[in-house]
Amino acid sequence: MFERRVTRQISVGDVLVGGGAPVSVQSMTTTKTADVDGTLAQVYALAGAGADIVRITCNDVEAAQGLAEIVPRSPVPIVADIHFQYKLALAALEAGVAALRLNPGNIRNESHIKTVAKAAKERGVPIRVGVNGGSLDKDLLEKYGSATPEALVESALTEIRYLEDVDFTDIKISVKHSHVPSMVASYRLLADTVDYPLHLGVTEAGPLPGGLIKGVAGIGTLLNEGIGDTIRFSLTADPVEEAKTGRALLEYLGLRERKGLDLIACPSCGRAEVDVIEVAQRAQKALEAENLPIQVAIMGCVVNGPGEAREADIGIAAGRGKGHMFIKGQVVRVVPEDEMVEALIDEARKLVEEGVEARLAAADSNAEQLSRLAREQLVEIQGDANDAASKRARVAEVASG
Repeated sequence: MFERRVTRQISVGDVLVGGGAPVSVQSMTTTKTADVDGTLAQVYALAGAGADIVRITCNDVEAAQGLAEIVPRSPVPIVADIHFQYKLALAALEAGVAALRLNPGNIRNESHIKTVAKAAKERGVPIRVGVNGGSLDKDLLEKYGSATPEALVESALTEIRYLEDVDFTDIKISVKHSHVPSMVASYRLLADTVDYPLHLGVTEAGPLPGGLIKGVAGIGTLLNEGIGDTIRFSLTADPVEEAKTGRALLEYLGLRERKGLDLIACPSCGRAEVDVIEVAQRAQKALEAENLPIQVAIMGCVVNGPGEAREADIGIAAGRGKGHMFIKGQVVRVVPEDEMVEALIDEARKLVEEGVEARLAAADSNAEQLSRLAREQLVEIQGDANDAASKRARVAEVASG
């Protein structure tokens, strides 16, 4: 397991960021902030999908007024995204937001930045220095020729100096870029330079599936190096997808406790007794609706399925017209093939409610024997369905030739 980078800790409302706190998930609303009810509906949807913090644009007076109504009704801390007008940052603070995001590329006046920092300090509100490769200060673009990692980090350091000049250190930083290698290099350089907590993201990643791949490539790489304290996927999609994806990534990396479904499935082979893809899709749709925090395996055949997926919380494998259900590799029930998905969902509910030991104790007494007989019959009928023996012989011949 990688060691996480040691950083300072800040509080965004009641969410701790940095200093060993769990990596948090962020997303951003796409509604007009002045539409209070519509924006709150999206905030609640994001929170339900796994977002710990939600950012909302504050681009005009009406938006700031909307924040004043949204903040006290929100289930998660709200960050105000400020564009160009520093007075809107002051208005957002008055509205009660939990944090501000300032872009050094569009609020450049040093005195204005310091005015905001003083007001934020009085209220105990942190500031994210949000550098973006697409809106970098023109002087830095002229100096470096493009939005290089060095340019992004210099932009962040300049802004930090303004904040530190007025004794403001409740800071987190992002240096986002749409080019994944540049994004990774920027955060690595920044991590070697400061000990403030870092907000990770690949900006303007685009629609699915490309945007998702870019986000995982950049964010996942850095998290695996121990870099990053809070994350956001910037997708051209429903922002709920950002929250779901961010949460799933942290769960897969072992950085957050699993809250949702993790479905694994075999790629199918010569032994497969069912259409694995179709069964997996049906199971995933039904299990996601149940919102069960478990790992589920869908395996094509009973010969190897339970053993190969023995680490899964629960799974099912096909064989001889039956579905062989297993928990932690132990077959607990055999059901008709056309009922296997429904039976799997029912058992999964019970597993979450009662626990593994209770469901193993409730296993059908003859399930393992029925499963063993099915395995033996399949091997007898199909033989070496994947031609493994002859393949092994040919490989050995090539290796020793």
